[in-house]
Amino acid sequence: MGTVQPASDRAYQEFLQAIKSQVVQSRIGAARAVNRSLIGLYWTLGQLIVERQEALGWGKAVVERLSADLKTEFPEMRGFSPQNLWLIRQFYTEYQQMPDLQQLVGEIPWGHNILIMQRIKDETARRYYLEATARLGWTRNVLLNQIKAGAYEVSLQDKSHNFAAVLPEYLAEQAEETLKSQYSLEFLGLTQAVHERDLERSLLARLKDFMMELGYGFCFIGSQYRLTLGENEYFLDLLFYHRFLKCLVAIELKTGRFRPEYAGKMDFYLEVLNDQERASDDNPAIGIILCAEKDRLEVEFSLKSKTNPIGVATYQLYPQVPEEYEGMLPTDEDWQRLLEGINN
Repeated sequence: MGTVQPASDRAYQEFLQAIKSQVVQSRIGAARAVNRSLIGLYWTLGQLIVERQEALGWGKAVVERLSADLKTEFPEMRGFSPQNLWLIRQFYTEYQQMPDLQQLVGEIPWGHNILIMQRIKDETARRYYLEATARLGWTRNVLLNQIKAGAYEVSLQDKSHNFAAVLPEYLAEQAEETLKSQYSLEFLGLTQAVHERDLERSLLARLKDFMMELGYGFCFIGSQYRLTLGENEYFLDLLFYHRFLKCLVAIELKTGRFRPEYAGKMDFYLEVLNDQERASDDNPAIGIILCAEKDRLEVEFSLKSKTNPIGVATYQLYPQVPEEYEGMLPTDEDWQRLLEGINN
């Protein structure tokens, strides 16, 4: 019996990888086909239950009886409990009114469908979660956390980042859904702009509130986190780890308007983080620059040449000013200039 020669080992490893890839794709395809078949069965069952109840005037008792008879007839099958049959009926009645979504429901597991059906009522929002789950392969726990974090509402915001250019598609989309366009820091109770270190101290004092505003998945590591490079040392304002993105997240606080040099500094920090702090199974570190104001075009051009994933967002310290008073009050940048003038 022949053996693989060392000279051809690389070719064999490539051959093995190709075979493994085909096996995995075949298993995924088979699982999807089984899932579509099950969802199709549930759709038909829901339709039959609704039609018979309406045509023959059957009440709720028929579902209990049907459950018992189906479990007797098909003891090896799960999913025929009274509770699940009621969910199947609800599934049909709700999506019967949403024909555009009927094909999408077959692309995700039943448990995911139940979660979306019970928690999301808006048709457009349902489409978002159905498509995202199918495309990104969210587990049920990840889907639940995305719903709790309002991922659909966040996706509607006008965000500034370079994620699509520097991250794999699946990770770029998840990172984009994590980032907000604006963060509300009204819980700090500040009545005027403050220096960056004072803002950082205020956030640390209300860390639980800040992490709730950031969204699900953020785990705090430290403030003024020390990085070293040769004889030089640098300090990150805030460092987090994101459980679902599986990466470090560096946050820099800026009390004035976004400036292009902030992106260069963050890009440098992320290079050092990836080199010194990133675990072998972690995704690349992500940077978020939080500033009082930003110009979208300026941010876009500043991030074009950066090789690390960076998002730029603004924060709101005070309640929204009524439209009729807009332009009459000083901006955060005005307050910042005033503070710098006092200190000088």
